[in-house]
Amino acid sequence: MMYLFICLKRIRNKLLTRILAISKKEMLQLKRDKRMLFVLFIFPIILLAIFGYAINFDVHHIQLFVFDQAKTVDSRNIIRMLGSSDYFDIKGYLNNEGQIKEVLDLNKAQSVIVFPKDMSKKLNTNRNVKVQILIDGVDGNTAAIIENYMNAATLAYNKKIAKEFFSKNGIPIYIPIALESIFWFNPGLKSTLFLIPGLIAMILVITAVISISLSIVREKERATIDQLYVSPLKFLEILLGKSIPYTIIGLIISAMILIVSHVMFGLTIRGNILLLFLTTLLFLFSASNLGIFVSSIADSQQVAFQLATLISLLPSVILSGFIFPIASMPVAIQVFTNITPAKFYIVILRDILLKGVGMEAFWPQIIYLLIFAFIFLFLAAIFNKRAAANL
Repeated sequence: MMYLFICLKRIRNKLLTRILAISKKEMLQLKRDKRMLFVLFIFPIILLAIFGYAINFDVHHIQLFVFDQAKTVDSRNIIRMLGSSDYFDIKGYLNNEGQIKEVLDLNKAQSVIVFPKDMSKKLNTNRNVKVQILIDGVDGNTAAIIENYMNAATLAYNKKIAKEFFSKNGIPIYIPIALESIFWFNPGLKSTLFLIPGLIAMILVITAVISISLSIVREKERATIDQLYVSPLKFLEILLGKSIPYTIIGLIISAMILIVSHVMFGLTIRGNILLLFLTTLLFLFSASNLGIFVSSIADSQQVAFQLATLISLLPSVILSGFIFPIASMPVAIQVFTNITPAKFYIVILRDILLKGVGMEAFWPQIIYLLIFAFIFLFLAAIFNKRAAANL
């Protein structure tokens, strides 16, 4: 029994020595490649800053024109209320209906508010007043948000008028059902906080897939990979040795991104940091295996870069739930979204960073990441063994 234990220990030591030797060789190559180091460490921060500020679903400073036919205290109060908020910018006043079409056609306005002539007369006789809101509907999402803002502003002014009316007539205000909205996890409803986990996943998957695929394909072009194939090294040892440096770099990049996200956007880690580290490690392992698979079917760095970008970037943006909800997609597309590990990692990140929950909330995503990682590792092994057999 003792002899078996000693043999296993020697095998383990030899295995670790071989893997670490390949990792050391890979780190030395990276150290010499200054441009690659710049791309690996600086590009993610630039990408985070650009996407973090550019991709934002919050609509502010809506260009609003006013066609005030009433010219009364009530219409002026509504205009003042809209202009004092951060959501609307009063760009000007119109004198006739013909100007409405002009400002909307020439994109001078996103919305036009029209007050009827008999506004005050109807209000004084307790009749309904129809205030018209004309909205540029080319961008459907922005148009719906503008409508919601207008509805909220109108509701607030209606409450003010009702309160004044009841107080004037000595009638106590009675609201049967009062809706109180409390937003958990993102009280300010900042879309940036919702998008940052997706940005982190996108940046890491691009970095991991592209860097490791280019590394292996570079060895193919220089024919140095053939020396590894004919050496006593096992295929798994070669892959692990090449993956470890990029996994470590990925962990460093993820820490940098979290720090920059906190400084720039106020993101805080609500959940367990150790759990975040372990799940990030698993995600990088999955992304690295995807990069290894790309390298096994690409023969040049140009092809590897294009293929890695196609496989990592587009699915991470479109099919991962980063921007577009997966539940809103057709069933066939929902099945197709499983081609990117970012889909599972984004769920984990949002749960840990924003909600602060534990593994009980996202353990299925961990299983999916493991399945994804081993499927692509298996596929990469098949392709690489065929390549080695042809030597």
